[in-house]
Amino acid sequence: MSSERFPSIIVFDVNETLLDIDTLTPLFMRVFGKQRVLREWFAQLVLYSQTMTLSGLYTPFGELGVGALQMVADIRQVTLTDADINEFKERMSALPAHPDAAPALTRLRDAGFRLVTLTNSASSASPTPLEKAGLSQYFEQHFSIETVGKFKPAPDTYQLVADTLAVDTSDLCLVACHLWDTIGAQAAGCRGAFLTRPYNAMLNAPNVPVPDLTASDLSTLADQIISKKSA
Repeated sequence: MSSERFPSIIVFDVNETLLDIDTLTPLFMRVFGKQRVLREWFAQLVLYSQTMTLSGLYTPFGELGVGALQMVADIRQVTLTDADINEFKERMSALPAHPDAAPALTRLRDAGFRLVTLTNSASSASPTPLEKAGLSQYFEQHFSIETVGKFKPAPDTYQLVADTLAVDTSDLCLVACHLWDTIGAQAAGCRGAFLTRPYNAMLNAPNVPVPDLTASDLSTLADQIISKKSA
C-alpha cells in the first residue's frame, strides 16, 4: 500500500468501542460498593487474556471474564453468589451500543467503506450482542479471535481478517478505544484509528506506534476516515 492510500476496509473492535461496558456499573456497585472496581475487573481481564496468549494457552473470553470477576472478589474478600454471576453473564450478553456508534457506522457505510468487526469475545448464537444492540447489520462479516485461539493484540488475530478477506493487513484500518489494540494492529501492518473514550489515553514512550487517526468520539473519527478517502 502506498503511503497516500487509506484502507477501504475498516475493522471495528467491539467491547467498549461499539458496546458500552459501563452498563455493568449497577452490578459492580451492588456487589463491591465501588464503581471503579469495574475498571479493575476489566484491566485484569485484558491482562490475563494477553497472558494466556503469551503463554500459548487459550480459554474463551467470557470464561476468563467470570474468572477475573471471581479473582477480584477474592482479592477484595467479597463473596459472589450464583445469582451475581448469572446477572454478570446476562448483562455482558446485552451491552447497549454507544450513542455515537450507529450514526458513525451509517456514514462510513454510505461513504463506501467495507465494515467488519474483530472481537476477543467468542462467537455466540443469534441474537448476538451486536444484534441485540442494533449494530450487526452495518457489517459484512464478524470475526472472533477464537478462530486462531489467540487474543488481540497477537499478530495472528489481525492476519485472520486479512487472510479471510483475501487482502493484505495494509488494506485494513482498525478502530479501537484501546491503545494496546491499535498498537498490535499497526505492528501487524494495519492502520490504527484510536478512539479516546473515557479511561483510555495515549501512551507516550519510545517505539510506541502513534495512531494514524485519533478522536474522542466515533462521529469525528468517521469524518476523519472519510476525509482520508477523499484525499
